[in-house]
Formats: sequence, structure tokens, C-alpha cells
Amino acid sequence: MNSPAKLRVGFILGRSFTLSAFALFIDTLRLASDQLDRSGRVTADWHVLASTKNLVRSSCGVQLIPTSGFVDPTTFSHIVVVGGLLNEEEPVDAETIRYLCRAAAAKVPLIGLCTGTFILANAGLMRNHECCVSWLHVRDFQDRFPDHVVRSDRIFHLDESRGSCAGGSSSADMAALLVRRCISEDAERNALEVLQIEQARSPFHLQARRTLADGADDVRIKATLLTMEQHINDRVPIARLARQVGVSRRQLERLFREKAGMSPANAYKRVRLIHAKSLVTNTDASMLEIALEAGFESASHFARTFKKFHGRTPSEFRTNTMHV
Repeated sequence: MNSPAKLRVGFILGRSFTLSAFALFIDTLRLASDQLDRSGRVTADWHVLASTKNLVRSSCGVQLIPTSGFVDPTTFSHIVVVGGLLNEEEPVDAETIRYLCRAAAAKVPLIGLCTGTFILANAGLMRNHECCVSWLHVRDFQDRFPDHVVRSDRIFHLDESRGSCAGGSSSADMAALLVRRCISEDAERNALEVLQIEQARSPFHLQARRTLADGADDVRIKATLLTMEQHINDRVPIARLARQVGVSRRQLERLFREKAGMSPANAYKRVRLIHAKSLVTNTDASMLEIALEAGFESASHFARTFKKFHGRTPSEFRTNTMHV
């Protein structure tokens, strides 16, 4: 008789969930659970859980059928919540939230995949845990959960009882780490080779993002710029930014001059002005609201600085955009 699988994962899919994040995670488990791509469930097992048997629609329109109701959560070694589009007001129902709370009370580790971390945080299950979300969603997360610790520079975070992942291809990296911890390095290698992934990235790998320092080969600059983007209207002092990447302020200033061609202070200003341009173009917020959001003390100071950087005042820029 075969011994029970060492890694047993229950998936909960939010409405409009991201199919790629779910597929990469579950296929890493599938390929790690057996050899020669036979899809056996020797060392890993999984189910898609739901409160009903209704199809769950992904953000791309593909629909999946749940494979199980809400069985005893301790049946699983981990429960993974897969999120997707943030415009879904209720991505999961109340019964699902109660089940997740029951799983947390039973000390079953919970993982938020893509915007699944929003679902867990909304249920009150991510307090006192570091939350990793995509750079695309970090502002939304900060607005909704201002008392939570969130970062958008790393691809995922995993502690003993909670995990959170930016989604996309990093879903395979997180699944690979679980396979390595719960099954074996051989199982992880088998999965990655079939997926044509040369090597799994660590939780400390930086998220892919175009920044002001795209050409820089120093991760400290990229990490600093990501922190700047997360703290636009509540600016972080340069000295603290330096400490966060393990260097002195003088060393950080030298790195920026050598690698990015500007000082950290100027880079911070550029980050704020690029964000302000997006708000001017894509929202109907007033110029004062945008000025404060971008970290400027007054609308007049914002307008002068914006024109110097972008060549036109914010109002001129908005008017021109509206007529394009």
C-alpha cells in the first residue's frame, strides 16, 4: 500500500482567478509527484475546493470544475488561494471565508497566489505576516490594508504558516520550494526539467519590472527604486533606503551616480513625477490631489516641477491627452 502523499494541496479559486498562476503551481506539483510525466500522485496530491459545484471562471474566460467540497482542512498540508482581477467585489463567498478561517485555526498553512493575498488579508488572516504582492497591485493593497506589512520587490514570501506570491511565473518558483521542502530535491528537479525551467528562483529574487535603472547590474539600485515606488507620498529618507539594502548613504549615492547616472534624491523625484504623469493621464483627480499623492507640498510646486521634467504643466498635459 502506498504511503500518503507528503505534499497535499487544496486550491481555492477566486472569481476571475489568474489561470497562468494556478496552472504553473499545480503542474509543478503534478510533475514532482511522479516520474516520466505519468501524472501519478505518488508524493503529492491536490484538489480544487469550493462551496458549490459551479464552474469557476478565470480572468481569461476558461472555466474550471471544483473537484471537492470543503472537507476537513487538516486533510491538506497547505491551502492555496488563487486570486485574479481586483474589480471582483466578492471574489469568494462567505462560506469560503469561514472555511479559510477554520483552516487557519487548525494551523494549516495558507498561501495567497497572485491577488489571493488580498482575499486572505480581507479575511483578517495576513496580519503579522509579511505580504508579497505584484508591483502592479501594491498601491491597492496599501490602500485596502494600511496596517499590513507589504512588499513588491521580491517574487514570493513563505513562512511556517503563511505564504504570498506575486503570481505569474513565480508561482512555479514557490511551488518548487514547497516540493523541495516537503518531498525532495530530486522531485523538484524532475518538475523543473519537464517545465523547461533551468533553476528555480529563490524568494529573494527581484520582481521583473522596468525601472529607471533597467541597465544597472546592481540589485541594490533596483531594490531601492522599488521601495521608492511603494512610498511615493510617504517618502522614505535616503539614509533609511541605504540601510535597507545594506550600505551607507554615501555608498548608495555613489552606486546611483555610477550605475543610474543620478543621485538617489533625483531618482526619487523622477519616480514621483512619472507616477504623477500616470495620474494626470488616467484619472480625473484634481491637480492638488495628484500633487499630494505624488508627495508634493502644494499644487504650485508640483506644477513647476512637473513642467520642468515633462515639458508642459499638468493641466496642459491633461488637455493635450484628452484631444488625442
